[in-house]
Amino acid sequence: MNISINKAISSFLTLCGIAAMMSLAACNDGKSYSDMLREEEIAVNAFLSDQNVAGPFPQDSVIITGKDAPYYRMDSDGLVYMKVIDPGNMDNRPKKGETVYFRYMRQNIKNLYDYGTAQWIGNADDMNSPLNGTSLIFGNTQLQSTTQYGTGIQVPLKYCGYDCRVMLVVKSLEGFSGDISSCIPYLYDIRYFKAEY
Repeated sequence: MNISINKAISSFLTLCGIAAMMSLAACNDGKSYSDMLREEEIAVNAFLSDQNVAGPFPQDSVIITGKDAPYYRMDSDGLVYMKVIDPGNMDNRPKKGETVYFRYMRQNIKNLYDYGTAQWIGNADDMNSPLNGTSLIFGNTQLQSTTQYGTGIQVPLKYCGYDCRVMLVVKSLEGFSGDISSCIPYLYDIRYFKAEY
């Protein structure tokens, strides 16, 4: 019975935290959270209007790959779009529960829309940084070390093999936990690697 009470209290506190983040976000320049979500949608749509977008990811997973490949919509809500530059080793694909290392660069899509430019930031340029500094547990939705990166960057792991390279458009709801309340969408250039034991 105490376990049920603890779970209920934990759920309540989580919801309170989300509500607090939303109200803090609403204070941003006097904009409401829904206003910021609308701005995010406009910025993403503007970015995608300049790209080749093929629609939903094919059920048979037969896709076009390469630098000129289209972006595929990966979910019905349009929160994640993926362009597969290199599908990686399809005979060696991540399994749920495995540690997956990744290197990425990301660009703020809202800044691209507002200012016409945005800086690429991430860990792909820093070869002095140990690869194991950025990893996630594929399929995990509990560990903060994984959930801090959001669920959007795990999407390619369902379809591609290790050593793949993809471009992702990730809206804030599926992005890094720090981006949710500010409604910032990102374009990612990301590669995934198998843990070496």
